Amino acid sequence: MTRTAVVIGAGPAGLTVAAELLARTDVRPVVLEMSTSMGGISRTVLHAGNRIDIGGHRFFSKSARVMDWWIDRMPLEAGASRGPITVQGRRRTLPAGSEGPDPEREDRVMLVRPRKSRIYHSGHLFDYPLRLNPDTVRKLGRRRTARIGLSYLRANLRPSHPERTLEDFLVNRFGRELYQTFFESYTEKVWGRRCRDISADWGAQRIKGLSLQEALGHYLRNALPTGPAGLDQKDTETSLIERFLYPKLGPGQMWELVADEVRAGGGGIHTGWRVVEVLGRPDAHEVRGVRAVHTDGREQVFESDLVYSTMPVRDLVEAMAPTIDVPPPVRVVAAGLCYRDFITVGVLLRRLELRDREAGRDRDLTDNWIYIQEPHVQAGRIQIFNNWSPYLVADPQTHWLGLEYFCEVGDSLWSRSDDDLYRLAIQELVTMGFADARNVLDGVVIRLPKTYPAYFGTYDRFDELRSFLDRFDNLTLIGRNGMHRYNNQDHSMLAAMVAVDNLVDGRTDRSNIWSVNTEAEYHEET
Repeated sequence: MTRTAVVIGAGPAGLTVAAELLARTDVRPVVLEMSTSMGGISRTVLHAGNRIDIGGHRFFSKSARVMDWWIDRMPLEAGASRGPITVQGRRRTLPAGSEGPDPEREDRVMLVRPRKSRIYHSGHLFDYPLRLNPDTVRKLGRRRTARIGLSYLRANLRPSHPERTLEDFLVNRFGRELYQTFFESYTEKVWGRRCRDISADWGAQRIKGLSLQEALGHYLRNALPTGPAGLDQKDTETSLIERFLYPKLGPGQMWELVADEVRAGGGGIHTGWRVVEVLGRPDAHEVRGVRAVHTDGREQVFESDLVYSTMPVRDLVEAMAPTIDVPPPVRVVAAGLCYRDFITVGVLLRRLELRDREAGRDRDLTDNWIYIQEPHVQAGRIQIFNNWSPYLVADPQTHWLGLEYFCEVGDSLWSRSDDDLYRLAIQELVTMGFADARNVLDGVVIRLPKTYPAYFGTYDRFDELRSFLDRFDNLTLIGRNGMHRYNNQDHSMLAAMVAVDNLVDGRTDRSNIWSVNTEAEYHEET
């Protein structure tokens, strides 16, 4: 008899688990998505012919399994590589002149894009990760460069132990001078807290083994004629990768495709449904389904044998409380979990004013992201969508930017009107020298709540919450918000894949799911 699984959320984790269940088990997934879009924060938003990638999603993973999963569904563009290449440790043969699809003629194609990010600080653009070269020394000045070097040596000789806070974590790896110059302002914009008030776990999740020494070594290796090429970057820290894959029409294109695959395979995807109650079984550590409310006011109970949840843990526990005995301490931990919310302001320009003059050439900026390390500017980061994929922009003669603001629902920034936010974005572009207000053609404001699960509040007691939820044999948490982990989409996908592995193998211990994105060795073996 076919079993049923309710999957809460149609982001990367939810859609991956649905596709994997259909491909590998007798379980029929029913996906409940609160919005009308596929991909969660990895969706693509269309505005007046221009596409926005919310937050920016590089398709790169240390997991060969995830890389294969993407490429099997969306083949590499023609001419992406010549001859045999190795993608994350697995060899793929692409003939010279490549038989892949031509993105000028077909949409279902994965582009190979160069990665470039820089930091805007004190009117200058610095390579990210930082490169110790004459250009950096010139912009910083010799005295400041010397202070950074001495501070770095001091941190390496006498690191602060133990690493309790994010400030400890960053200072230990980069030295206090470099931390204050290039990390502190941006990081505190993201979280709305001082780095000394944030758990060091955030650094372990997002930065891992990266250090100034690693960045310098990577730069020197790539400066040699035999430096890395192609997509084989398995041993490279994520922050140092040189190339990445990217769907022609943005990340949402991948997830719309997977959603179609799930429907074609017999799975259900229902949009506009918000889960408001998780239904328990009396005297058993099991759930029997969920109750959901549609945007039109309808209510429905979706009974199931299994539940995979990507909804925020805080909301999940609140939804369990009416029918499941949730201990008071667990309720306190769940209620105290914090999130950071996100606003993207898309701005269409006739032209960018800040050309790459610092490189001695008058050319367009080729950055994917520019990190804003300026306390007096509220924007935390700028995306140049043309450089993610030229097909995101309706008119290639224009420049399509996304200014990213980090906030919390209800605060002064979130509460501003769309018109005020649009004017703020233009003003900040002008202030930094990226634009002339007369060249602004159009814009849009997109708000996204609960984008970043935070490493403060009651996070230090999260193990109590996890221990309680892991007791439910047929309830599995996956995804960024589902696990309250600041995961990239590949980590969310891998957690979903491992969850299905466990089902196939009859494994009830979920520790391997929680290990995703915590152990470097785990990535290397998958």
